[in-house]
Amino acid sequence: MLPVYAELHCISNFTFQRGASHPEELVERAAQLGYAALAITDECSLAGVVRAHVAAKAVGLKLIIGSEIRLIDGPRCILLATDRDSYGNLSTLITRGRRAAQKGAYQLCRADLDDGVPGCLALLLPQYDSQDDEHVAWLARIFGGRAWLALELLRGADDDGRHHHVEQLALKHRLPLVAAGDVHMHARERRPLQDVLTAIGLGTTVAAAGKALHANGERHLRPRNVLARLYSRASLAETITIADRCRFSLDELRYEYPEELVPRGATPATHLRKLTEAGSRERWPDGVPDKVRRLVEHELALIAELRYEAYFLTVHDIVRYARSRDILCQGRGSAANSAVCYCLGITAVDPARMEMLFERFISKERNEPPDIDVDFEHERREEVIQYIYRKYGRDRAALAATVITYRYRSAARDVGKALGLSPSQVDRLAKSRAWWDGRRVLPQRLREAGFDPGSVVIRRWMQLVDMLLGFPRHLSQHVGGFVIARDALPRLVPVENAAMPERTVIQWDKDDLEALGLLKVDVLGLGMLTAIRRALALLNEFRGRSLQLTDIPAEDASTYDMIQHGDTIGVFQIESRAQMSMLPRLRPTTFYDLVVEVAIVRPGPIQGKMVHPYLRRRQGLEVVTYPSDDVRSVLERTLGIPIFQEQVIKLAMVAAGFSAGEADALRRAMAAWKRKGGLGPFEQRLISGMRARGYDEEFARRVFDQIRGFGEYGFPESHAASFALLAYVSAWLKRHEPATFTCALLNSQPMGFYAPAQLVQDARRHGVEVRPVNVCHSIRDCTLERRTDGEPALRLGLRLVNGLSRQGAERIVSARCVAPFTDVHDMTQRANLNRKDRDALAAAGALIGIAGHRRQARWQVTGVESVLPLLPAPTVRETPVVFAPQTEGEELIDDYASLGLTLGRHPLALLRGRLHRRYRRAAELRELAHGSFVQVAGLVICRQRPSSATGVVFVTLEDETGVTNIIVWRTLVERQRRELLQARLLAVSGDLQREGEVIHVVASRLTDCSHLLGQLTVLSRDFH
Repeated sequence: MLPVYAELHCISNFTFQRGASHPEELVERAAQLGYAALAITDECSLAGVVRAHVAAKAVGLKLIIGSEIRLIDGPRCILLATDRDSYGNLSTLITRGRRAAQKGAYQLCRADLDDGVPGCLALLLPQYDSQDDEHVAWLARIFGGRAWLALELLRGADDDGRHHHVEQLALKHRLPLVAAGDVHMHARERRPLQDVLTAIGLGTTVAAAGKALHANGERHLRPRNVLARLYSRASLAETITIADRCRFSLDELRYEYPEELVPRGATPATHLRKLTEAGSRERWPDGVPDKVRRLVEHELALIAELRYEAYFLTVHDIVRYARSRDILCQGRGSAANSAVCYCLGITAVDPARMEMLFERFISKERNEPPDIDVDFEHERREEVIQYIYRKYGRDRAALAATVITYRYRSAARDVGKALGLSPSQVDRLAKSRAWWDGRRVLPQRLREAGFDPGSVVIRRWMQLVDMLLGFPRHLSQHVGGFVIARDALPRLVPVENAAMPERTVIQWDKDDLEALGLLKVDVLGLGMLTAIRRALALLNEFRGRSLQLTDIPAEDASTYDMIQHGDTIGVFQIESRAQMSMLPRLRPTTFYDLVVEVAIVRPGPIQGKMVHPYLRRRQGLEVVTYPSDDVRSVLERTLGIPIFQEQVIKLAMVAAGFSAGEADALRRAMAAWKRKGGLGPFEQRLISGMRARGYDEEFARRVFDQIRGFGEYGFPESHAASFALLAYVSAWLKRHEPATFTCALLNSQPMGFYAPAQLVQDARRHGVEVRPVNVCHSIRDCTLERRTDGEPALRLGLRLVNGLSRQGAERIVSARCVAPFTDVHDMTQRANLNRKDRDALAAAGALIGIAGHRRQARWQVTGVESVLPLLPAPTVRETPVVFAPQTEGEELIDDYASLGLTLGRHPLALLRGRLHRRYRRAAELRELAHGSFVQVAGLVICRQRPSSATGVVFVTLEDETGVTNIIVWRTLVERQRRELLQARLLAVSGDLQREGEVIHVVASRLTDCSHLLGQLTVLSRDFH
């Protein structure tokens, strides 16, 4: 008869560079082996326990929560939680150790365990040295009645000696003996990977790791019949005794909201209602519309029923603080785009204009917190983050974690180094594969990089890289997801230091928090909000106005006219090549059209084959029909085509009889089906539900196929609405104030699809006068200067000068405010510029006002000497040296090298004489017929490969007249991979495709003409 057994010492790959299996793999294997329980005991960490918890519930295995601790002045031991209090004590101990050390490390000593970590059980792991006796005595004293000696027999040569040593310790100190496995992997097959991980952790090779590697592959979950031959029946039975005492489950964790936001004498419900009613009066000073009033009452009732008032009050408080500091912000999400959040000022999207499904994020059946994302100006988000830390304290607020996992390049490099490959070989291997090649390492890519895929070393490298992909490397901080607790956060989840100063993170990521139903408030940074705030400030100063975000005129016809022509470089969300191609077809004329536009150019609608039917119906080429009034109520605004996640959810409710909770479970399955499957159970439920309500089989199947097409990419209408608002505002600014808009974009870089060179080129094509960087006129930021006709010109700022320090730029402006500069020497002395700053200004042509052209400026800055403080500066009279100015080509090279752009002629204008006359300019393509064979050439400014495009790569070329969009089919991508990925100046032969105003060139041949650029450096923004 097989013994009953619980494994009490098991680390996962969340003990980074040690564990060689995912928590889920360990749980599933333990269940297959018939274990009674499994303890996940990652080293000073609980980072992997939520994944193990979810997996254990799925297979019906008891999970024990614990941690392995290595004390600085003491033994290595295992601590196991028995109940909620002991779990909190363990989590607090882990926090103490992590907070006492730098990110990724911990520091604990025996004094940290003097209280015995109340409620926790302790298993000492003997080190088999002279200190064991003293360590066991200490453990027995501290953990009286809760201490064991772990016996780990791993078929080593000294197993008998180890067994005897531990037995003697147990007898002497009267501690029970318990079997354990020191598990590092779920199956023996992971042994090679475990060796590689050890070498990676040590920063050495497997060959040089020596005794740091385990002697054999026994540290896996072993069958119970094997364990029965190694351990006594008593030591195996003791594992069950311990497991029975460990009754804690992560399901016991309950989130409690902060209380201090509610004034004395009020309740969360009454306070939220008071704030909502006050906000509604501000939004509708002439009276709240009946529809909105009903919506507010419905939402407040649901919030009260689920007791989520504190959540909304927390978000409101954060937004209130931001607005008090004039930090632009905008909430999004179905809960954010609600009537309550509109009244609270969390969002600027009027609910009267939308039909949000509030239950999308707030469901009675799910009983978990809503999710509201709030975007803040990306340059001022840190102010908001520090406000949260100040208000709640480090012991109550921390950022969620993001698990950084191994991707191909990091796995290729780490495995290559561990196998002893040279740095150049490792570099070639890492670069041998594009991200779109998928998980597999392709033999042809290795051959292209000069490797033999059949060699023993390369085959082993390929196997190990494949195993390592997806493994966690380390914990990083979430972009802005805050967890805020009523009491001590470390009793809920361990907290550790982030790499950034003044930041702390918890050990769980957003998926873990969602799995346990814990609150997360997303405080995110958005570059466009920074740009809009800057644009409004510039505009108000220049025009003498007080325009705010809410004052932008709605439904401006000229703005929509610009959008319809795809003239959207720099405009939020609708500036990509795909969006520019869609805009002339969809031709938005209203705000809701923009909402659809933002959502429809996404993989979900594209893969669900919803785009073309929608366009045909919009253009009147296809009749819009609905099988019932219920379906019409859901899909009428999108012409019978489901575009948004909310529509899919509501369709399941009205057409198939799903409850709100069931519909949300469908959404979750949609989000995960490509990775895990899971849509199967819903297929029959959906189809049978629709058939029972009178819908035919064909319609039901079509709806399910559309749901499956959404995959994990369906876009919520609530997010699209928030994004559409910012898209409209940025488009209005571009249409009516192009100089102001471009100035704000340049001052907010990096952001968006386009580099400053393309933004400036586009502004000049729109009639904006752009003036160069000049130390006599420029400040650090780009600014507006008044032309003779009263309109603004754009003055480039010192921030664009490559190599110029921020402090140097600020000192230049301060010195110039005292008196204008007379020459280079005067500027250098008064602004206290170092050699690097002077050289950067000269190279950028920024000294033209006081030194002349670049060559003269370089000569003059070279001759500047620092004045010694003890002696007056000597007067030296030199004969002026006169240099010939640079050629236009030389100026161009220096412009791009120093500023990343030029105000002179475009590089293609200079090269046009060296290019064959057959190469057409971008502007000339508008005159050609569909299907014409054309040849074009231009600077590569962007490469994209959407996941929905089945291997197609899109390239954007720029010449002196505009941009040309290139389509490169998968076969050509494979055939001319080098030209596609490496060319800076690319010539393309192919067929012109025209659909209305939308023009593409479908490439049949690519030619790398980069040699014509000489020393000109032009960067492209690729695959972002």
